[in-house]
Amino acid sequence: MTEILEPQCDRERAVAEYRRVRRWGWWYVAEHRIRAMRNYIGSLFIIGIGSPVMYLLGLGAGLGVLVNQNQGDNAVDGVGYLQFIAPALLLAGVMVTAAQESTFGVFGGFKWMPIFLGMRDTALTPAQIVTGFALGTMARYVPAACFYMLAMYTFGIIRGWGGLLMIPIAILLGTAISTAVMSWVATQRNDRGQLSFVERFVMTPLTLFSGTYFPLETLHEGLHWVGWISPLWHTAELGRLATYGSEQALWLTVVHILYPVVLAVAGWILSVRHFKKRLMS
Repeated sequence: MTEILEPQCDRERAVAEYRRVRRWGWWYVAEHRIRAMRNYIGSLFIIGIGSPVMYLLGLGAGLGVLVNQNQGDNAVDGVGYLQFIAPALLLAGVMVTAAQESTFGVFGGFKWMPIFLGMRDTALTPAQIVTGFALGTMARYVPAACFYMLAMYTFGIIRGWGGLLMIPIAILLGTAISTAVMSWVATQRNDRGQLSFVERFVMTPLTLFSGTYFPLETLHEGLHWVGWISPLWHTAELGRLATYGSEQALWLTVVHILYPVVLAVAGWILSVRHFKKRLMS
């Protein structure tokens, strides 16, 4: 009798485990990513604290002083130069970090250390893998965004509770960038140097031409389209609205919110499709 019950109990446990993975699989993938980051948690902590302090000190004591001396304390968009660029600097850092994680992290998961192929042989679905990876990536850029926000409060760049909105804005941008990059990387079979192009020829131009260091309208008209299609520009404008109440039309604020949301959803759908095709091949 015992011999009959034991296989039945094993099957029930297997079914229960399968259902649990089907329900919480996305979290297991995210947990795997977070645990993997423990190997370089020290460097992440140092960079997370040092980067915002150095950027804000350097630009505030250097370029910011020069701009304010020539243009006055309300030099750009009715505020000081440091107040203008600080939200965009925070979000530019989020964008670059999310892109880095979603470039080499995704490619490595297929090619160098094919953990995704191992996940394929479990109850995990492509949608859960994509969702979990995107959530795990947040563990890189959300703490950094929090450090940046605290530095902005410390330097008196932002005051009041509105500055706390920088974190959900950062998550919105990070998710849009992460899923968009992930959807492309999942189609790459070999690395011939094209992975490095993402940061050099996509992220860098977006940082320079998305109204990060100066208002978008000061650029040549032929470059305005870069800002319009850039999720960094849209979220930077949201950040400026949250931190110092920049003037913008309500319809434009709605566009700034909807654009990265649509990009994130489209990127997630494409990522799931490409992951499914890649894992089934």
